[in-house]
Amino acid sequence: MRMLDLATLLVCVTAALAFLNARVLKLPASIGVTVGGLVVSMLVFVLVALNVPLALEAVSVVRGIEFDDFVFEGVLSFLLFAGALGVNSHALWSLRGPVVSFALLSTALSIGLVGVTMYGLLNLFGLQIPLVYCLLFGALISPTDPVAVLGMLKQAKVPKRIETLVAGESLFNDGVGVVAFAVLAGIAAATGGAHGPDLSASGVLGFFAQEALGGLVLGAVLGVLGYVALRSVHDFVVEVLVTLGLVLACTAVAAHLHVSAPLAAVAAGLLVGSLTDRRPTALSSREKFDSFWHLTDELLNIFLFTLLALEVVVVRFSTQSLLLGLIAIPLVLLIRAISVQVPVMLLGKRHVFSPFTRRLMIWGGLRGAISVALAFTVPAGPARELFLVMTYVIVVFSIIVQGLTVGQLARKAGNDVLPESA
Repeated sequence: MRMLDLATLLVCVTAALAFLNARVLKLPASIGVTVGGLVVSMLVFVLVALNVPLALEAVSVVRGIEFDDFVFEGVLSFLLFAGALGVNSHALWSLRGPVVSFALLSTALSIGLVGVTMYGLLNLFGLQIPLVYCLLFGALISPTDPVAVLGMLKQAKVPKRIETLVAGESLFNDGVGVVAFAVLAGIAAATGGAHGPDLSASGVLGFFAQEALGGLVLGAVLGVLGYVALRSVHDFVVEVLVTLGLVLACTAVAAHLHVSAPLAAVAAGLLVGSLTDRRPTALSSREKFDSFWHLTDELLNIFLFTLLALEVVVVRFSTQSLLLGLIAIPLVLLIRAISVQVPVMLLGKRHVFSPFTRRLMIWGGLRGAISVALAFTVPAGPARELFLVMTYVIVVFSIIVQGLTVGQLARKAGNDVLPESA
C-alpha cells in the first residue's frame, strides 16, 4: 500500500472514531477512540477468521506500521513539547525534590519489584523466562505515560500544585524508564551472546548520563536558541514554524548524539514556555500560539490512541498470556503504590502530601503508548510475544478503567489539598 493510501486510511479511521465518540460515546477523546479502535479490531479478528480478503489486507497494512518508530521518532516529542509548554516551570522548580524522587527512585523501585514479581509469577506458570527479561518488562511498564497522564490532568482540572507534581513526574520518569530499558536490553543481548554496551557500573552510569543528562542539555540549548528566534520576530506563522523546527531538531539531533529525545523535548518545552511567560512580548499572540499547540496536542493524541488500539490485530494472544496480563494488573498497581509511598515517607519532613494526592498519583499513573512501543522492541522470542500481550492488557485497563474513574478521585484530591502541600 502506498504511503498516501496508508495515511488516508489512518486519518479516515481516526476521524470516524472521533466522530462516533463525539456523537454517541461522549467519552474523553483518547479513551473514546481507544474503545472504538478496539471494537474495530475485534471486528477485524472475526473477519480474518472468516478469511474475508479486506480484513486480511487490513491486518497486513497494520503489520507494516512500525509502531515504536511512529511513537519515538514521530509524535512523542511533539506531545511532550506541547505538554511541557503548559507546565509552570517555577512551580515545577519549587517541587524539584519530590519530582526527581518520584522520577528516579519510584521508577527504579518499580522496575525491580515488577521484575522480581513477574519472574516468580511466570515460574509458577512453568515459564522459564530469564530474570533480566522480567526486569525488562518492569522497565517498560513502570513509567507512567506522559501523553495519557497529561490528557487526564486536563480533563480532571486538578489544583495546579497537584497537577505540577503529577505532570512533572510523568514528563521525566518516561526518560528514566527508556534509559533503564536500553541498559537492560543491552544486558539481555550480552547474555544471549550478542554485543552489548559496557555493563560495568561506570559504563551504566556513563550511559545514563549520556542519555538522560545529554538529552536535558540538548533540549536546554535548543530551547534557548528557539526563544531567541521567537523574540526577534512578531509573525505568528514564523513562530509556529520555529517551534515545529525546534521539536524536529530535538528528535533528529538526539538520535545522532545518542541522547534522550523525549527529555530533550521536555527541556525545550519548559524553557520556551517559561521564557515566553516572563516576556509576553516575545510572541505576537500568546493566545493563538497556545491554541495551535493545544490543537496539535489533541490531534496527535487522538491519532496515537487510535493506532494503539488498531495495533492489537498484530498481537498473538493466547489464553495463558491473557490470564497473566489480568493477574499482572493488580500486581502492577500494588507496586505503583509501594513505589509512590517510599518517596513520600522519605520526603515527609520537608513536604506534606495529602492522602488523596497520593491516591491520585497511584490511580492516575496511567500506562499507554510508550509501554506498548517499548514492548515491540523487546528482542524476538517467547518473552516478546508474552510481554506484548501482558502490556496490552495492562494498558487497555489503565486507559479505559483508570482513565474513566480518575476524574472523581481528582475532584476529591482538589477538596483535600493542604496549604502549601502536595
